[in-house]
Amino acid sequence: MKKVTIRVPATTANLGPGFDAFGCALSLYTDVTFEETEYGLEITGCEEEFTGPDNLAYVSYCAVLASLSEEVRGIKIHIDAQIPIGRGLGSSAALLVAGAMGANVLRGNKMSTQGLLNITNAMEGHPDNLAPAFYGGLTASMVDNGLPVTVNFPLHPEWEFLALVPDFPLATHFARSVLPTEYNRADAVYNIAHGAMVLKALELGDEKLLRNAMQDRIHQPYRKKLIADYEAIEGLIRTTSAGFCLSGAGPTLLCITRDPKLQEKLAKKLDDITEAKWEMIPLHIEFEGARVIDQE
Repeated sequence: MKKVTIRVPATTANLGPGFDAFGCALSLYTDVTFEETEYGLEITGCEEEFTGPDNLAYVSYCAVLASLSEEVRGIKIHIDAQIPIGRGLGSSAALLVAGAMGANVLRGNKMSTQGLLNITNAMEGHPDNLAPAFYGGLTASMVDNGLPVTVNFPLHPEWEFLALVPDFPLATHFARSVLPTEYNRADAVYNIAHGAMVLKALELGDEKLLRNAMQDRIHQPYRKKLIADYEAIEGLIRTTSAGFCLSGAGPTLLCITRDPKLQEKLAKKLDDITEAKWEMIPLHIEFEGARVIDQE
């Protein structure tokens, strides 16, 4: 029998105007162990509702084996997740990436990372979380002729990320359902320009440019209405030098800063202006991406 543990980082997608394109890997992780058995499926470490064959780690595991024309044998999967579910930090993408890598490693690494991204993107529908989970760092992705294309961008080493994670989830499919089906030209141009500036600001470490560039007209104006305390927290962040955006579809809110004391400053005021309970999680950039941490 064979056994492997895959570690996948959390990811934040969009980064303001980079809707369905930008993503960054962060220092919060989900570890998934795959152990081949004689028969059957056993999934542990998660709530019972996720222990069936529709578990995303198992779905992507099977998809890679099918692509390799390999038999799906018995498998035991154990999930140790630090990434909170349904909070906009890439929990679903992490499971898809782990399942794909786990299957590939157990079958001798016959498939490239790009091949694994192709398979998982067909399931996820967009590569903004998947790409940084696989490759690490800051990525921009597009889909060309049905296949994802990804590039990495440089990041200034002094950026710090502060995730504000609420005590309630927000389903991605619901957050997508509130978005318009069409946009006007001015809004499209606005987002293209601001997205380009976000990438340059992150490279240069330019806080002022990042703060202005993270404005968006494509998704955040619609999704913020689904998130309690959004406007109150945004108002508080605007009194600092930090960049501010939704993390993915939300409800996590993300601050990007070079101020090491930002968390301390917010902690003194956050509870006074919010109704929900918000946890502040300081994070760093994860440059390595998904990897094997144990193998037998």
